Amino acid sequence: MFKTLTTSKVIINKFNYKLIKPISLTNFKSISTTTTNLFNTNNNKMSFQYKQPEHKLTLIPGPIEFSDDVLASMATPSQAHTSPEFISTFQSVLKSLRKVFKSTDTNTQGYVLSGSGTLGWDVASSNLLNPDEKVLVLSTGFFSDSFAECLKVYGADVDVLTAEVGDVVPLDKIEQQLQKEKYSAITITHVDTSTSVVSDVEAISKVVKKVSPDILIIVDGVCSIAVEDLEFDKWGIDFALTASQKAIGVPAGLSIFYASERALAKALNKEKESTFFASLKRWTPIMKAYESGNGAYFATPAVQTITALKTSLDEILSQPIDERFAKHAQVSDKFKSNVEKLGLKILPVDHKVAAHGLTAVYFPDGINGPDLLKKLSEKGFVVAGGIHKKLVGKYFRVGHMGYSVYAGHVDKLTKALEESLNELK
Repeated sequence: MFKTLTTSKVIINKFNYKLIKPISLTNFKSISTTTTNLFNTNNNKMSFQYKQPEHKLTLIPGPIEFSDDVLASMATPSQAHTSPEFISTFQSVLKSLRKVFKSTDTNTQGYVLSGSGTLGWDVASSNLLNPDEKVLVLSTGFFSDSFAECLKVYGADVDVLTAEVGDVVPLDKIEQQLQKEKYSAITITHVDTSTSVVSDVEAISKVVKKVSPDILIIVDGVCSIAVEDLEFDKWGIDFALTASQKAIGVPAGLSIFYASERALAKALNKEKESTFFASLKRWTPIMKAYESGNGAYFATPAVQTITALKTSLDEILSQPIDERFAKHAQVSDKFKSNVEKLGLKILPVDHKVAAHGLTAVYFPDGINGPDLLKKLSEKGFVVAGGIHKKLVGKYFRVGHMGYSVYAGHVDKLTKALEESLNELK
């Protein structure tokens, strides 16, 4: 049934990892089964239509709701991670990510690894810093603080500038701290999911470039990438990370990040490594190979999830990326306005620092928080409780990013929220 295939000579790169050239599958004979008929190897697309069943809408800050086409892509039959079909898929993904991160510099590199967004913290901490190097962390909530904890695990000397709850760290405070101490890196949580506060990465980057131009700028974009504008090249960002289950719109399982030429120079020249799987020395040649159209191997990629990522990125880039940002801002502003009309108060101190991918809302006086969440669940909506340590049990969070923004889910939730509040009065 199968004819022997002769592959091209395997190339060994300077890091001694195999770069495998695509092989022809013209001699492959199809197996006539129901399963293989689901997949068209010529165009790498599913040949059947999938419609997800009725279910409670998950409007939390991730995992978000996914499109039918993305979920269908998760059902692709097994593929070799070095097959021409998958190489083409992964190449498309890495090229599309350049448009999402807004990077045209050929010296930058995108990465897609199996893991959660948290893996991005480990990658940054282990590759971009040496033990005892000083890092300034700008904290706007729980996840900013968690990033600081990760940095400490790898031996970094961490200073934390903490914002008032619901606010951002003032630019003048950042400038003063940079003038006071010499740092190797600064971390910015673009949107802290615990507070729904968005930091002005562009403005902060300008301050950093003015005062300490040599330090690396690291951005946690887990809850911002593909919602908020992020100009990786233009703003001089050195490392930005996100995860598949947020606005990227793919089931959890992929850690996605970008590294600048400066960041790679430090990572690839680091003498003593402190990680294996998360090593940029190991992953950089792999990603460069896939982006150039060659297969490569260090550890097996998540084939089906990356296939779904291609589908989602195609959806995201079906319109200009700036129009997508504007759509999220429009839906976010409308929801926040409607929430306030219902007599509720949002957690951010001002709309100027309120994120567009989620909204944190205080529970109203006289209504038990769990009762409100239960009512919403009974009406078919799952939202998230609050996790900021100073406000546990006092607020809830609504995610409005990706597919739900275009499917009208947020307006439906607004109606259910109004009904629930009236029923609980």
